[in-house]
Amino acid sequence: MTRKDPVLLWWSLLSLGLVVLPWHWLQNGHSIPALFAPFVTDADSTSALMQALFHGRFWFWPVLIAWAALALALRPGLSREAKGRLLFGFGLFGLAMLILQGWTIGPRGWFSPRLEGMFGELSERQFGIGAGGALSFFALLFLTTEGLALKGRFGGDRFIAGSVGFLVACIILFTVWPVVTILGQAFKPPSDQTLWVAFVDRFFHPKVWGLACVYSGSQCGVAWNTLALALSTATCATILGLCFALIVTRTSFPFKKGMRLLTVLPIITPPFVIGLGLILIFGRSGLVNQAAENLFGWQLGRWIYGFDGVLLAQVFSFTPTAFLVLIGVVQGIAPSMEEAAEMLRADRTRTFRAVTLPLMMPGIANAFLVVFVESLADFGNPIVLGGSFGVLSTEIFFAVVGAQADFGRAATLALILLAFALAAFFIQRKVIGTRSYVSVTGKGDPGLARPLPDWVKRTAYGIAIPWAILTVTVYTLALAGGFVKVWGRDWTPTLSHFGRAFAIEWGPHGLIWSGGAWSSLFTTIQLAGIAAPLTASVGLLAAWLLSRQKFAGKTALEFALMLTFCVPGTVIGVAYILTYNIPPLEVTGTGLILILCFVFRNMPVGVRSGMAAMSQLDKSLDEAAVTLRASTFRTLRLVVLPLMKPAIVTALVYSFVRAMTTVSAVIFLVSAQHEMATVFIINRVINGDYGLAIAYSTVLIVLMMAAIGLITLLVGERKLGRRKADSPAANPAGVSA
Repeated sequence: MTRKDPVLLWWSLLSLGLVVLPWHWLQNGHSIPALFAPFVTDADSTSALMQALFHGRFWFWPVLIAWAALALALRPGLSREAKGRLLFGFGLFGLAMLILQGWTIGPRGWFSPRLEGMFGELSERQFGIGAGGALSFFALLFLTTEGLALKGRFGGDRFIAGSVGFLVACIILFTVWPVVTILGQAFKPPSDQTLWVAFVDRFFHPKVWGLACVYSGSQCGVAWNTLALALSTATCATILGLCFALIVTRTSFPFKKGMRLLTVLPIITPPFVIGLGLILIFGRSGLVNQAAENLFGWQLGRWIYGFDGVLLAQVFSFTPTAFLVLIGVVQGIAPSMEEAAEMLRADRTRTFRAVTLPLMMPGIANAFLVVFVESLADFGNPIVLGGSFGVLSTEIFFAVVGAQADFGRAATLALILLAFALAAFFIQRKVIGTRSYVSVTGKGDPGLARPLPDWVKRTAYGIAIPWAILTVTVYTLALAGGFVKVWGRDWTPTLSHFGRAFAIEWGPHGLIWSGGAWSSLFTTIQLAGIAAPLTASVGLLAAWLLSRQKFAGKTALEFALMLTFCVPGTVIGVAYILTYNIPPLEVTGTGLILILCFVFRNMPVGVRSGMAAMSQLDKSLDEAAVTLRASTFRTLRLVVLPLMKPAIVTALVYSFVRAMTTVSAVIFLVSAQHEMATVFIINRVINGDYGLAIAYSTVLIVLMMAAIGLITLLVGERKLGRRKADSPAANPAGVSA
C-alpha cells in the first residue's frame, strides 16, 4: 500500500463511524461529544459497536464483520486484483447490510408485519441514522468504488469511480426515493375501487384531457393547458434569453451592465412581486386598461387572468434562466470559425446561419429544456394569475391541500408531468445528437468576433429593449408599495414598513434585532449560503461525468437528475415529508431537510449549464493533461473548471437565489426554528400586509444583487487566450476577449 492509497483513509473513517460516533440521530435536541459516545449507557446515543456488544442489537454485526474483513485490504503485498475483489465484495456486503437494517427496523421494531411473523416480535428499536451511520454509509460506498476501480472498471480511475458512486447514491437517496414515494400514491386505490379502475379514472379524467375548448368556449383539460403553456413559455423565454445574450456579448450596446442586471432581476425576485406588478399595469384597474378606456374607449377586461397572463409572468420569471444558460455558450464561440466562413466569401447572414447559430445549439436546446420543465412545475404564477385557467401544478396543489387530501390523484397528475418532461428530455437529446460543437481548444484563438448581421441586431434590439422597458415599469410599480402607507389606497411616502421589518435597538447587552423579519432573514441567508456551493459542486461534477465519461446507466442518471425539477415544488415538499419523517432518515423539521431540498431541486440548472459549456471544450484538453501525468481530479480542477467559469457563475447564482426565493417546495418543510424569508412574505400577503411584504422583498432583491456581484467577482472571468482589438474600429462587434 502506497502513501497515496486512499483505502486507509476510507477504512479509518468507517472505523470512526462504527466505533466512535453516535450511530443514531440524537433525540430531544441534546448533544453528546462524539469522543464520549462509546462510553454512553443510553443505547440510542452510542456507537454501533457498543450497541452490538452491550445492548443486544444484533443487526449491527453484519456491518461490523464487513468492517473487520475490509481491514484485510490494508495488508502490504496484496495484488491489485485481489485487493479490488476484497474491497468490492465486503464493501458492497457492508453497504447492503447497513441499508437493510435501516429499512427493516424502526422505533417500534420490525417495519413489516411479515418480518415480525417470520422472526418474532423485536424488543429492541432504533431511530434514524445520525453522524455515525451517515459517515459509515459513505465510507463503505467509497471503499466499494475503490474496489471497482481496482478491478478495472471506469478505466481503473478511482476518482471517476468514486464520483459516479457518490452521485448515484445521492440521486437515489434524495431524488428517486422521495419522488417514487409520492408517485407510489397513484397506485393506492380508494377503499371502494380497484387499483386499475382508480388509476384509469384519475389519469383519463375529462378535467385532465378534455378538449372542450376545440368545439366550445369551455376550457381544455389541464394537461393540454400545461403543455401549451410550457411550449409557449420555453419558446419565448429562449428567444428573449438569446437576444439578451447576443446584445450583452456581441454588440457595442452602451448599457450592457444595466441590461444584464435587468435580465437577471426577475430571478432574484421573491414570490408574488412580478404578478403584483403585472396586475398594476394590465389588471382591470391597471395603467394600460385605464389608458385604453380613457383614450380610446376600449374595455380590455380581465385578460391578464388566464393563459395570457400566466404566459407573460412565466416568461418574466424564466427568461433569466435561459439567459444564464446561453451567455456562456455565446461567449465560447470561437471567432476564428466565423472569420474562416467570411474568408470563404460567406456574407454575415450566411455565417450566422451556418456557423454561429449551429454552435449555439447546445445552449439553445438546454435552455429550452430547462425553461420547459420549469414551466411544467411552476405553481406561483398560475395560482396568482391563472383565474379559471387550470394547469397540472395547481390541480396537484388542490388535490393535496383539499378537504379530501387525495394523494393518489396528486401523484397521478405528477406522473403526467414526468411523462411530458421525459418526452422533452429525449427530444432535446435527439436535436443535439452526436455532432461536435467544440469551439474552445487548447490554443488561443487569434480571431476577432465578427459583427452580427444587421437584421440580427435589429431583431435582438427590437425584442430585448421593449422587454427591458416593461421590466423597469413592472418593478417600479411593484416595489413602490414598500415606500407608501397603504398600497393601492394611501400613497403617502413612508419608511415605516422597513422599520417594522428590520428595526434595530440598543439594549443593556448590545444590539437587539427587534424587527420581525430578522430571524427569517438570518436563517434564509445561512441555509442558502450552505446550499449554493453544494448545489454548484454536485451539479458541475454531474455535468462533467455526463459529458466526458462513459458508463452503464448514464442516460438514466441524466434523466434522474431532472426528476425533482419537473415535479411541482408542493409535491416535492410533501414527498420529502413522507420520505424523511420516519427512519432510516428522520430529518423532518430540521435545517438539513431544507438544505437537501434546495440542493437536489436546484441542481439541474447547473447540470444543464455545465453540459452546454462542456460541449464546447475540446476533449484533447483533458487528454493532454492526462498525458502529462496529471490525475483526473487535477485535470478537472486546473484545466476544465477554469474554462467553465460562466457555468460556475450560473450554478452558484441560480442555486443561491432560488434557495432565497423559493416558496412552493419549502412551504411544507419549514418549522418554527427554521422559518424562510419567502414563507414570512407569503404570510404577510395573506394577512393583507402588502407594505411590509414588499419592503422585505426589496431588501432581498438588493441583498441578492450584492451576492451575485460577489459571486461573479470571486469566480472571475474565463480566459480563452483570444486576441483583443486595438481599437473600436478593429472590433466592430464591440466584444472583449
